Amino acid sequence: MRFLRVRVAVLTLCLFVSVCALSAQQATVIQGVSLRGDPSTQNPPIGHLQRDSIVTLVGAKPKAGFYHVQTADGKEGWVGIKYLKVESQAGTQPTPSSPSAPTTPTAGSTECDETLWTHVYNPQRLIVKQKCIAVTGTIVDATSGTQADGVRHEADGDTHGWLKLDPEFENLLNAGNRSAEGGNLVFEIVCKFPVTQADAKPACQAYQAAVEIPPLGSHVRVVGTYVQDTNHAKWMEIHPVTSITVIQ
Repeated sequence: MRFLRVRVAVLTLCLFVSVCALSAQQATVIQGVSLRGDPSTQNPPIGHLQRDSIVTLVGAKPKAGFYHVQTADGKEGWVGIKYLKVESQAGTQPTPSSPSAPTTPTAGSTECDETLWTHVYNPQRLIVKQKCIAVTGTIVDATSGTQADGVRHEADGDTHGWLKLDPEFENLLNAGNRSAEGGNLVFEIVCKFPVTQADAKPACQAYQAAVEIPPLGSHVRVVGTYVQDTNHAKWMEIHPVTSITVIQ
């Protein structure tokens, strides 16, 4: 009888653990997004989640367009449902999708074009912090009025532009951005201009970037690789830029 009671207790515990595991539904962050303290955008964010981060849903159903989630380090908050790809519940099969051929990222894409790295001059100086990120902000003048497009035309053919980040992305800045770049995030479109630096010419050979630079004051989304430039003041950049899209 005692053996039977022990066996029943073990089976009950296993069932409890299984139920808990099934209920711990996870989701993947599909785009860098703010973590908020409540299901709204009225209050300042309490954190930022990077693309491809994994979170656990605290509640199975969204509230006011937000999911209540817990991050990998145990922090709880709220994330807009459009920024999450929720995994299928255990025991159900996701709807199959038709295979498609790889495509080059478009202006509205949140994917990065990794082939651009073949055109980055001296990539060893860049420390990759996130392979692909999408940030929003306003393009401001990085040239003190000397260039009509507001970006510096570098000798290696790249742009050196400034993006005044929206508040939820300001944590991407470091001391170098604040001291040397006017508190702005640098963005570099590779091979945008004629190359005048001899050792940089091979990187841009037979290639010129098609990414357009929106007018100064444009509110935009910039997609690219988030890096730290180990030269100069060691500021943070989006380099190389895959796309810049004007948003409302």
